[in-house]
Amino acid sequence: MSIELVEPPHAPTDRSRDRSQPLSNLGPDETLKAGSNHLRGTIAESLLDEISAGITFPDQKLLKFHGMYQQDDRDLRDERRRQKLEPAHQFMVRVRLPGGVCTPAQWIKLDKLARAHGGETLRLTTRQTFQFHWILKRDLKATIQGLHEALLDTVAACGDDTRGVMCAVNPALSGLHAEVYNMARDASNHAAWKSGAYHEIWYGEKKVASSEGEEPFYGDTYMPRKFKIGFAIPPSNDIDVYAQDLGFIAIVKGHKLEGFNVAIGGSMGRTDGKPETYPRLASVIGYIPAARVTETIDAVMSVQRDYGDRKDRAHARFKYTIDDKGLDWIKAEIENRLGFALEAARTYAFTSNGDVLGWSESDGGRSQFTLFIENGRIANHPGLALMDALLTIARIHEGTFRLTPNQNLAIADVGREQRPVIQALLEEYGLDEQGGASAVRRNSMACVALPTCGLAMAESERYLPGLISKIEPLLAKHNLMDTPITLRMTGCPNGCSRPYNSEIGLTGRAPGKYNLYIGGGFHGHRLNKLYRENIGEAAILSALDDVLGQYAQGRRPGEHFGDFVIRAGIVPEVTEGRHFND
Repeated sequence: MSIELVEPPHAPTDRSRDRSQPLSNLGPDETLKAGSNHLRGTIAESLLDEISAGITFPDQKLLKFHGMYQQDDRDLRDERRRQKLEPAHQFMVRVRLPGGVCTPAQWIKLDKLARAHGGETLRLTTRQTFQFHWILKRDLKATIQGLHEALLDTVAACGDDTRGVMCAVNPALSGLHAEVYNMARDASNHAAWKSGAYHEIWYGEKKVASSEGEEPFYGDTYMPRKFKIGFAIPPSNDIDVYAQDLGFIAIVKGHKLEGFNVAIGGSMGRTDGKPETYPRLASVIGYIPAARVTETIDAVMSVQRDYGDRKDRAHARFKYTIDDKGLDWIKAEIENRLGFALEAARTYAFTSNGDVLGWSESDGGRSQFTLFIENGRIANHPGLALMDALLTIARIHEGTFRLTPNQNLAIADVGREQRPVIQALLEEYGLDEQGGASAVRRNSMACVALPTCGLAMAESERYLPGLISKIEPLLAKHNLMDTPITLRMTGCPNGCSRPYNSEIGLTGRAPGKYNLYIGGGFHGHRLNKLYRENIGEAAILSALDDVLGQYAQGRRPGEHFGDFVIRAGIVPEVTEGRHFND
């Protein structure tokens, strides 16, 4: 698949703005956005402050729109507090990479920046992009300008706007994937915020005077909360389309794209201590022809822009707007803004949400090697020089790289002549064997959590590999080592690794303590249910030993673990997100 490199979005686009909700009595974050001079704030001044390694609190919030979070090393927090020092501030920088596709040249640049400024590591995220961690304030501009040299940016990778747009990775349908990927890339460019703030702060451009509004769609207050868009291509639900605020499910006849079913209102996030918050799976509301994608994005986003809660941020996601107003009302409002009625949803079916590891063939006569990257962490680990290996491959690779929604990496678009060369490098670095891990490990994901995430209440990325090593003997005991079961962990209830629709979900409550959920859909189509609350490792292993044993003894042929625990009555089925905590 060939991809076209384009400059980051800058010039405003003409997207009509019809706000039905008054902007009086805004919450604190809304007031901050309204007075930020379209996301400029005082970020430029904060970056010049050499006394502190951090930036001001208001600028921290605005910096999210620029794709960055201020964090600190929480392993050092207590000791620095005792020494009366400020926290060991550093920054997470997230790249905007629609569809997870990048060129070898971009990979080489990302590797160089990570080694120079990012602690010699890159993180593949569950939304198909890269995160840098450990970047110091003094290195932020160099990092952003380095990305710009590779025609990459961080616009809208975080913040109350349209986050990174996802796209299915299907090696068997390369032509169709290219078509849908181009739609995902166009959607990302279309929906990104348009203020000149990014170019002024990070590239040193001068502000251009204009009588036109800087944000013809977003206005002064942008979206009430983050808004996520994804494109799925059945039979694979690798992007977890039901976890998106707006999901497009491709309807294909043969290998030809006809249009999309539209799903709205998905979100995994919930707030600890607030039972009125809950995860929700998206609702399919109809079908559109492929040519109507852009206007559908505008119509759906504008409904949330105009009616989303701007007072209570915990209640500001699109799912709450839908549940408050009613799905029928929201659909009618979307159709009113579109100027036409959605067609009835077309038939489709998902059969998997994982990745096909190892070599696979595409419909264009080319190959793809999908590499299992545990929890998405790329570094030179003891005994596994993963970062060096991928840099070496990037230097000779003539195709593309694709980041999968499962935190894995596809070395894609490999020609027949180059495949033996790639294979030799995989063997040299010990990356050619993809079957050594258990099926549960291969279907696991974790968020970053400690020590960098400020919201984390427990470990996740650093803990899950070891926990799975203790789960694997239980799987072997019950003859389940080769049975795929989705297992996802987060360090807090926010749900960044999408734990609430996995067959086994663990969310952090306190150091060493987790909520255990079971019964989610293997294809991402059903929420799981709380099974054990606030338990430690011994209790987690005991509970899993029990239910895995029941599954091994009582499952039907081909029955997934999540389906079994519902059928067996071990947990009840969750039919609506608002009943998730009952």
